[in-house]
Amino acid sequence: MEALIRAAIPSPVHLLNRSAAIQRPPNHLSVSRSRKNGEVNGLYSTPSHTGLEDQGDEQMPEETIQPSNLEAEGKHANIWRLFKEAQQNILYLNKQRLLVIEELEKANREKQLLLGQIEHFQLGNQALDGRANGTDRLSIFWELLHRIDSMVLTQKVNIEEASNWRRLIMDSKVSIVDAFSDVLDQRDSELLEKLRHFADGCKRNGFHIVQICTEMEPLVYVGSLASYVTGLSRALQRKGHTVEVVLPKYARLNLGEVQGLREIEAEFYSYYNGQLHGNRIWTGIVHGIGVTLIEPIFFSSFFSREKIYGYSDDFERFAYFSRAALDYLVKTGKKPDVLHIHNWQTSIVGPLFWDIFVKQGLEGTKIVLTCHDLNSQCLEQPDKLALSGLEPAHLHRPDRFQDNVRASLVNLLKGGIVYSNKVVIISSMHSKGRIIHNFGYGLQPTLAIHNDKLLIAPSGFDNSTWDPSQDKFLPKNYSADDLEGKAVCKVALQHHVGLPKDASVALVGWIYQEVSDMNTLKTVAQSITHGGGQLILARIDKMTNLDRASESFVKDLKDENVRFIDGYDEALSHLIFAGSDIILCQSFEDPTLQVPLLQMKALKYGAAPVALSSSDDRSRHSADLDHDISEYAQFIKSTFENIPLNQALGEMRSNPSKWKRKMADAMDKDFSWDAETCNIHISAYAALKNL
Repeated sequence: MEALIRAAIPSPVHLLNRSAAIQRPPNHLSVSRSRKNGEVNGLYSTPSHTGLEDQGDEQMPEETIQPSNLEAEGKHANIWRLFKEAQQNILYLNKQRLLVIEELEKANREKQLLLGQIEHFQLGNQALDGRANGTDRLSIFWELLHRIDSMVLTQKVNIEEASNWRRLIMDSKVSIVDAFSDVLDQRDSELLEKLRHFADGCKRNGFHIVQICTEMEPLVYVGSLASYVTGLSRALQRKGHTVEVVLPKYARLNLGEVQGLREIEAEFYSYYNGQLHGNRIWTGIVHGIGVTLIEPIFFSSFFSREKIYGYSDDFERFAYFSRAALDYLVKTGKKPDVLHIHNWQTSIVGPLFWDIFVKQGLEGTKIVLTCHDLNSQCLEQPDKLALSGLEPAHLHRPDRFQDNVRASLVNLLKGGIVYSNKVVIISSMHSKGRIIHNFGYGLQPTLAIHNDKLLIAPSGFDNSTWDPSQDKFLPKNYSADDLEGKAVCKVALQHHVGLPKDASVALVGWIYQEVSDMNTLKTVAQSITHGGGQLILARIDKMTNLDRASESFVKDLKDENVRFIDGYDEALSHLIFAGSDIILCQSFEDPTLQVPLLQMKALKYGAAPVALSSSDDRSRHSADLDHDISEYAQFIKSTFENIPLNQALGEMRSNPSKWKRKMADAMDKDFSWDAETCNIHISAYAALKNL
């Protein structure tokens, strides 16, 4: 394509040669007086061949009408005017040629990124196809469990027999897949007979966990809960445990990510406000995790809305779902080891379980609550608890649901803490003591009373997707043992965004959702570029659009070493982490920006996480409260927490070899879901056995 354009558009030299020819006066110019030998006013002129030749042998008159010297000068001026116009045309055409070449190069870069994404997708499909000789083992496993659920609801098997089969399947996961690889083609009667003849010779292995939650990536995503549910569930299953997820069937679910989605053709009723109400049940598989979706029929408007949260009847919506989830577990005869609930939205599962459901076949089940935001608690009138079948007078007490500040109201999150066997608080940087004393948001007395069942766990990230040694979005892979590819990625990133290409320049990436202080942004940009560095501002959040403040900043900013990117691009986000030397964070302690996730990805890709603002005043005192912080927090505090941006840039320039060793050490750390976070949860589940 570029060769065709070069052929179609003349080169500047060629056009210049053509324009230079315009300077030579043409030979047929008429002059004022004719002289012998064709010499005219000192200029040579060839004989004119005009209509006079038609006069035969008639001789031309010696004197002819000639233009004046003024006319000759005018013609010379016209020649120079044409020459200047030609020069301008040459410059214009050359500029257009360069623009076309630039567009071609941009299209080629986008093509390469697209090819990388396609290759990544194909490799993912190949990995899936490689399981169980071309069959997805987890799909067979969950299809079999979902078929048992369906047979219970349609009353083809009883609850006790179904429960025994589930345990058999979970304990014999490998052999069961081989024996039932054709489960999709078998009728219920055939499947029943085969199950009854399957020998139970396997030892019990792993926990059965049911997560009752309101978000799950990639089905529905609002905050950190979505990635937590999926990341932890996959990590637990990789370690031999069985995890299934129960969700509301929102109208805005990304159902394209659900494998084998189907509706169970059976009636299922749940209790709400004194009556039984019908629900539709859907089952499927997401990233190897069994998923059940509950869709209310009469209260269909509960989950058919544009948003997930933020309505005046949120309590009613999620109380209905929580009760329906428990009714479903009992109806299908499931007997999980753990019911894992999340935030205030499903905290009501705790009292419902202990007051109503524990004696309905769930005697061996325990409750774990995860809190992602202690500041989101949900205060309501006590009588609303009766909607789901609870007794308000029994729960509206200081040691149960009564709010610690507004005594006339009940506090849903407080009740969840009281009625759970273990409570996991997600905090990557804070210790249990500091959370109880400084970040309880009115729950300090409750947290202190239930201190023994509190656990602190950091968040994690998916290292199967975020790993520079096998990341298909990168032009060259690299690892802690071989960092050569990181320099290649930096140059590729500079080229992609239009920055001057130089692997030795310090490149800073700032991935953010919103910046409230534009003065801070300008100051940061100037401090980086004045020191010879480059800055990429990347607003690549999936859920939001460019805010006015950022838009105004982009218009005002004119610096060849600063580039702004707006809009989500999966391939580019990987390249930013790989090509950057430093990843800026607003603060290490701001959960609204999912800072821990940015930090962990930065460390994995050999980029230093640096905070723009210092630690919260509440975190600077009482060092004795930090004796039980997570391994992740210990590492960050000992390496990057107290390093300002200018100091980090200075260390890079003054001692680059030491800086590389420091980043290589960080890359070797494992902060994925499979590491510390998963181990803390397994320890919590194991401790519940002895309760």
